[in-house]
Amino acid sequence: MTHLSTLYRQKIDAGELKPDPAQEAVLPHFDRIAEGLTAPPVKRGFFRRAEFEQVQGLYLWGGVGRGKSMLMDLFVDSLEDIPSRRVHFHAFMQEIHAHMHEARQNGVEDALAPAAKAVADSVRLLAFDEMQITDITDAMIVGRLFEALFAAGVTVITTSNRVPDDLYKNGLNRQLFLPFIDLIKAQMDVHEMVSPIDYRQHRLTGAQVYFAPVDGAARAQIRAIWTDLSGGPAQPLRLEVKGREVTLPAFRNGVARASFYDLCGKMLGPGDYLAIAEEVKVLVLEDIPRLSRNNFNEARRFVTLIDALYEARVRLICSAAAQPEMLYVEGEGTFEFERTASRLREMQDKDWGTAAL
Repeated sequence: MTHLSTLYRQKIDAGELKPDPAQEAVLPHFDRIAEGLTAPPVKRGFFRRAEFEQVQGLYLWGGVGRGKSMLMDLFVDSLEDIPSRRVHFHAFMQEIHAHMHEARQNGVEDALAPAAKAVADSVRLLAFDEMQITDITDAMIVGRLFEALFAAGVTVITTSNRVPDDLYKNGLNRQLFLPFIDLIKAQMDVHEMVSPIDYRQHRLTGAQVYFAPVDGAARAQIRAIWTDLSGGPAQPLRLEVKGREVTLPAFRNGVARASFYDLCGKMLGPGDYLAIAEEVKVLVLEDIPRLSRNNFNEARRFVTLIDALYEARVRLICSAAAQPEMLYVEGEGTFEFERTASRLREMQDKDWGTAAL
């Protein structure tokens, strides 16, 4: 297995990366974890089986676009035959809830125990992208879950935009969540990645982000942008909003991809769009049609979606049947749509959304 510091230098020599002191400063943490994971198991008694030593994990936090996810992905790819998994934190927690629901259906009293065991039996390293906790159901179980994973010898690496002390900030019954923060600090090295360079923003600066009409050229450009920003294979992101599930078909590294129908052709409301805007940093939205009285409900949802994205400073990349001012030219709601068209224009500016990215 090649250490991440060596791989990083190789990519710089090949011109795939540029030297970045903030990224280089975190490489020794990854190398330390790699050495721990490749160390042979230790036998601590004549009659006891050999076991792997517990390896201190890593909580890597800082502004978006600094390369946290890129480094973590490179590290996971370098582990070769060490059982590991890279997953978005929110998607992982949804899987845990599904395991717990199944256990309860089978009459298991402590439904969390088998869920944690199933994870611990399958991996030695868990790599989470974008740890953030906003849901009280996650907040109430995450402490026990991670305690069980650490006790089973699982090493955890996670990226986050928040310092651990700000997780679940102002959340309901937060005092019950605080032991989890202490657990993170005990089991994981906390490292802030401080860099003035926002690579994601640089990739979008000056780039076209609104494509009209929707034709072969527009689709090809959208695909290229998605490939560049996502940086690898994506997974669906399922958000639970007031007991309902809202699905984004593709999500990776804070970038989501969906069609107009996925988000506006279904019975979604303001709460759903606010949840999306809170979770996503960049949204690639495809195939926005012309809007009129014939698809009035879809048009209203689109207006609400754009409002939520605008207020949250989410970067929008989209393909549409026409330029913003020509999307909605007849029928009830045309006057109200003028504000949406104006926002779509503003969101195309090269400097718009810098704070979010």
